[in-house]
Amino acid sequence: MILLVSYDLKVPGRDYAKLYETLKSAGGWWHYLESTWILSTTDSVVTWTDRIRTTMDENDIFIVVDITGRTSNGWLPKKAWEWLDEHNK
Repeated sequence: MILLVSYDLKVPGRDYAKLYETLKSAGGWWHYLESTWILSTTDSVVTWTDRIRTTMDENDIFIVVDITGRTSNGWLPKKAWEWLDEHNK
């Protein structure tokens, strides 16, 4: 499964290392855009929502979306498209 995680962090200067560690725990992850990650995982959207929520402040906002098999397009480096092609089968 491929999940898209996007967020707005509302506390300037806060250390979000725990959030980043949590996202990297997916094993397969992609992070070319500042507030967007794509995860390759076998865990559900709900599981990832629960994990991420524990790393954020109450006023932070985020979304987790299953994008497995979806068509994508945009302006990204070749390496980013290669990662998406490899993991989104």
